[in-house]
Amino acid sequence: MKQVTWIAGLALCLLPAPGMAKNVTTETIQLETDGGSEAAPIPDDQLQIPQTATTPSSQNSDAPADLAPPQVLYNTAVLPKPVARMHAQLKEAAEYGDLQRIRMILESNELPPTLSFTEIGDPIDFLKESSGDGEGFEILAILADTLDSGFVHVDVGTPQEMYIWPYFARYPLQDLAPDQKVEMYRIITAGDFAEMEQFGAWTFYRVGIGPDGTLHYFVAGD
Repeated sequence: MKQVTWIAGLALCLLPAPGMAKNVTTETIQLETDGGSEAAPIPDDQLQIPQTATTPSSQNSDAPADLAPPQVLYNTAVLPKPVARMHAQLKEAAEYGDLQRIRMILESNELPPTLSFTEIGDPIDFLKESSGDGEGFEILAILADTLDSGFVHVDVGTPQEMYIWPYFARYPLQDLAPDQKVEMYRIITAGDFAEMEQFGAWTFYRVGIGPDGTLHYFVAGD
């Protein structure tokens, strides 16, 4: 038996890997030859990182640090109470199309959350201007769909610890299984995905909530 370590979120083996399930926790796989003998080790100088994988040069702050697929979560019952409360407040306001409730959430936040990588004025006016309908309802629909998606808990035990929706913001896009792509296309278009594949990271809207319930961002871009 021989362990083959994952490099850039891909198993370095000669056999095709099966479709990845939503709850991805495996970091190593076991290979056994037909004769039961150990597989020959792959020299370090022959290991290659696929060019489509996200690299440290990416400007996307949500890019994974080690490229290992994180565990994808769906059950919000596992969220700490402050995180669950913020998630529920945002989702309810979005589903009701209530921009004034969104304003109250933003203003009650410990710090103004990031809505853009450029300077903005009134946050609600900005959301309206960013919405295709000009009234903010498209943005609220995106927010609701984003909060309905699977999420990840990343950078645990560090100042950057965060719960992030959707999990695609921290998941290797080249590793998405067919059912994950269907889930993804509920949020973005095929054209959006093609652009992000070329860029090497998720650049559509994502939500980041700290373990203390602070909304850190609802933002798109890189």
